[in-house]
Amino acid sequence: MTIVGTGALATLFAARLGAAMPVAILGSWCEALEALSRDGAWLEESGGTRVSRVTASSEPAAAVVSAVAFILVKSRRTPEAARMLGAFLAPDGIAVSLQNGLGNLETLAEAVGAARVVAGSAQVGATLLGPGRVRHAGGNRIRLEDHPRAEEVARLLTAGGFEVEIGGTAASLLWEKLAATAPLLPLTALLGVVNGEVLARPSAAALLAAAAAEVHAVATACGIALPAGPPEAAARRVAEATASNVSSMLADVRRGVPTEVDRINGAVVRAARSVGIPAPVNETLGRAVAALAEGGRA
Repeated sequence: MTIVGTGALATLFAARLGAAMPVAILGSWCEALEALSRDGAWLEESGGTRVSRVTASSEPAAAVVSAVAFILVKSRRTPEAARMLGAFLAPDGIAVSLQNGLGNLETLAEAVGAARVVAGSAQVGATLLGPGRVRHAGGNRIRLEDHPRAEEVARLLTAGGFEVEIGGTAASLLWEKLAATAPLLPLTALLGVVNGEVLARPSAAALLAAAAAEVHAVATACGIALPAGPPEAAARRVAEATASNVSSMLADVRRGVPTEVDRINGAVVRAARSVGIPAPVNETLGRAVAALAEGGRA
């Protein structure tokens, strides 16, 4: 089994899954690859610290042929991950995307075919402590689309201690995740706070609800049914479950690297335009995060 990525979530998955099976990691972050090869994947969680031995490399040809590849890179690196798959994915192997935003599945499908791509959503918080080291920051739930190979993937994830649920289409799954990430992540980045703090600030919570309402309106206009109830419920649930987590978007801003805001809020805005409705809150949040990222600091 191979994990493509070396960031917070990839390291957490490597530590969890590596305790139950052989795991290979592919990525481009040299310091992380060196630390993972030398020290293993370190995970701090409520029960203590676990370390799992893994193999790590930047060379896809060095990876063992794998039946399953978990794609855990930022969306801007999905084309690179897709190119890697041909070197190590078995002829009947599958790529499982647990990424943020829209467009990743299509890029992976171009490389291996749509039938060999499985969409998933991980409601798992992970805070990177350093190369190859991560802290679990809450959440343990993973949802997979209703796919012929989903049960196979679920068995691997269950062996790693995750709570897995199967059901729904890839589109509904991705939009349900957008309903959580589009309202929450940009606010954490703009305010420079952990996930839970957004709910503790009334004005921020009001913005979260407004952004979530737009996501639901756009999804409905696109013919995608999201769960009934308050539109902000998904974002609130994630913020509460991962209250102490430094979001990936805030981490990117602090590091001065490009964020995924264009694949998240930007995707909502583009979809809104395609069906002729406005999404001003998501557009403003996206522009504000882009401006903040251009400054290279939180």
